[in-house]
Amino acid sequence: MKQKISVLNQVEEQVLEKPIKRKRVGILGGGFNPVHVGHLIISDQVSAQLGLDEFYLMPSCQSPHVDKKTTIDSSHRVEMLKLATEDNPKLSLELSEVVRQGKSYTYDTMKTLKEMNPETDYYFVIGGDMVEYLPKWYKIDELMEMVQFVGVNRPGSKQESPYPLIWVDVPLMEISSSTIREKIKMNCSVKYFLPDNVLEYIHKKGLYLNDTDNDL
Repeated sequence: MKQKISVLNQVEEQVLEKPIKRKRVGILGGGFNPVHVGHLIISDQVSAQLGLDEFYLMPSCQSPHVDKKTTIDSSHRVEMLKLATEDNPKLSLELSEVVRQGKSYTYDTMKTLKEMNPETDYYFVIGGDMVEYLPKWYKIDELMEMVQFVGVNRPGSKQESPYPLIWVDVPLMEISSSTIREKIKMNCSVKYFLPDNVLEYIHKKGLYLNDTDNDL
């Protein structure tokens, strides 16, 4: 009987000593006003090249990095993201900033996510043009301890930073949400700039036809 108990104890100790496999999750935040193929290519390439388990697109409610502007309702941006990611099982949405409302400080968001998911390592993706602004981010030093930042090259950006970034090469595409909105307003074609189902949704809802539909 004692021998059986001893064997069970050894098994329990081995189970407890076995390291827990940590989940590796990528996050790309932004206004997504609207989401376009550039966002999707970045998400897919970073996820594939870094071998991540999951990748989340995280729409902001109100960015703290720019002046407050009027934007379309977050429900439209979320719906477009759902449409854009529906054919890729590895891409999903993280809606904590939209649900929380107010200004979206990355530090606050990631602090909450880390507390909720202590066994997850987060890889926070930013465009190369944003890297030089990292020193101005709210509680950037503390944030660097929470997540691994990943930089993706953008036209004209330099792969230089005092912070420990992982750089991922993606196709350089000079496409932006603001360009898409302006073209739609001018009744110009934006086919192939964004998924067909997203473009269909924009036309169905009559989005971006006037000056009130500004960026975040």
